[in-house]
Parts: sequence; structure tokens; C-alpha cells
Amino acid sequence: MTIPAHSAQLSVYWRLRYRAEASLFFAFMTAFRLLPVDAASALGGLIGRHLLVHTPIDQRARRNLEAAFPDKSPQELAGIRKEMWDNLGRTIAEYPHLDAFRMHGDDPRIIVEGLEHVRSAQGTGKGIIFLSGHFANWEILPITAADYGLEGGSVYRPVNNPYVDAWTVAQRTSNGPKHVISKGPRGTRRIFSLLRQAKAIFMLVDQKTNEGIPAQFFGRMAMTTPAPAVLALKVGAILLPTTNERLKGARFKVTVHPPIVAVAGDDHGRDVLNLTQQINDVIEAVIRRRPSQWLWIHRRWPKDGDRPRSRRGKAAQVLGGNGVGVDKDGSSLT
Repeated sequence: MTIPAHSAQLSVYWRLRYRAEASLFFAFMTAFRLLPVDAASALGGLIGRHLLVHTPIDQRARRNLEAAFPDKSPQELAGIRKEMWDNLGRTIAEYPHLDAFRMHGDDPRIIVEGLEHVRSAQGTGKGIIFLSGHFANWEILPITAADYGLEGGSVYRPVNNPYVDAWTVAQRTSNGPKHVISKGPRGTRRIFSLLRQAKAIFMLVDQKTNEGIPAQFFGRMAMTTPAPAVLALKVGAILLPTTNERLKGARFKVTVHPPIVAVAGDDHGRDVLNLTQQINDVIEAVIRRRPSQWLWIHRRWPKDGDRPRSRRGKAAQVLGGNGVGVDKDGSSLT
């Protein structure tokens, strides 16, 4: 097992621990890879709905769903959770097969609606930010864009285990954008550079970030990344919400929604907050149509007593004016 360059400073304990974890992970991935993509997806779904559904983390999904859909019966919510776990199991099993997904060719596994919005955005000569969340198999969006011919990069949060992270990045780049951008100041500079070259950026914007700004999501405040709004206002990038839905087995429908228009006013903080709220509204509307396609196991909403960790996160609790704590130059994107 090759040691990734960025893990060279790991202690012996962590290196051994990460190796052990990675060995188990790679054993599963090898087994899934040996199967045809449809069989691997089906097996993953079986594991998800019969095993993963019984893990402790299912309790978080249960609580999130009960809060988001107070009018649904326990039976309805249980059905949503079961389908969610089926989808997650399939998604995991599909990772070794990311090179099999195409919107073109003899056996296209992806259909796309809303390509007119992409063509219109390309016609502006500006960079495009594709905004999405953890819908169905969330790796399908950048793959679809690369197959369509768009150049750019995907923003991601590195996996803690460096061996697994290196493998995951290799899978993503095998059939998707060649630029994989980790979060942080260096990644922010890379994003600005690509957008100024009229390239595309792919971002998942549905996770909690304590350094974010407060925006409504399913009737509750959720700390949300301001990065897309700041980028749109700073460099004029086009915001294109894009979602993914599992049709049957290992086949998907990607939908590109109408753009969210960024209009700069006199109050930069308020502009960022308004744009961020519009993004959350689109994500929520898609989830409500088919909730089992979203990953409900995230800590999306704060618990009682939670406090933002950073100065900017604390300022973000102030609704209105420039109190949302977003730097105009975008130097502190989340």
C-alpha cells in the first residue's frame, strides 16, 4: 500500500490505524469491482437497507426526518429511511465503477434535463458554479459535466484516512473533472482562477459549517456556506442549481435548474445572505419532492447549545447588514 505524500508526517500509530482501516475498505471495493456495475449496485442496496439501516447513525436520520416532516406518519418516515439506506449502499458500491457512467455511448446510464440552462450560461463567457447536494449518487454530477465537455474542478472535503482519500480522488478523476479542489485558502485561490478562466466549479452545499451564515432550511436555521454567493458577486459566476435522482438501479437523471441570479446591492452582507437563502430554498424544494434521495444522516442543523467556532461564524449569527461576516474579497470562503 503506497503512502500518500501528505501522510508522511503521520505518527506510527495513525499510520498503522489508517492502513488497517484502508485494508478493510479496499477489500470491499475490490469485491464490488469484481462484479458488474448493476450487480455491485444491487448488492450495495441490499447491504444498505438490511444492515446499514440498523446502525446507530440511523437515529440521526430519524430525528432529522421527524423534524423536517412533522405531518408524515412513522411508517412513511421509515420507508424514506429504508430507501435512503438502499441508495447509500448502492452509492458506496458504485465507487469502483465510476468509470462506467456516461450520458453518451452504447449504454448511457445518465439522462439530463435542463441543458438549455448550461448552454445559456456558457454563452455569457463567465464561469459556472454548479450547486448540488448529497442526492442519489452525488459523484454523478461532475462526471456528467465532464462527459458533456465542461472543464473545471470539483470542491471536496478530504477523507480523514489518507489512503482512502487518495483512492477516492483517483476514482473521481478517472471519469470526471481533472481538478479536485480541497477546501481551504489554497483551494479558494484555485476556484477563483478557474472561474476567471470561464471554467466550471462543482460544489455540494448542503452540509453544516460552523463558519457559515445562518439561512432557513426546512423551517430551522442552518449554518450554510456563503462561498457560492460570494463567488457569484465577486467574479460574476453563474449559479446553476443541479440535482440528481436515481431512476432504477445504477441509472440516473440529472436536472439542471434555472440559474439563481446574483444582483449586487448596497449591502454586501445582505446580498450574500439573500443568495444563500435562495440556494437553500432550491435544495429544500427538490428534497421535498423525493426525500429518500437525500442523505439525512448529516448533522445539518445545530444542537441546543451549539456555537460557531470562528469569529466570522459568530458574526454570522447576526441577521442583517454586514453582520453575516462575509469578506468582500472572498478571502475567507467556507
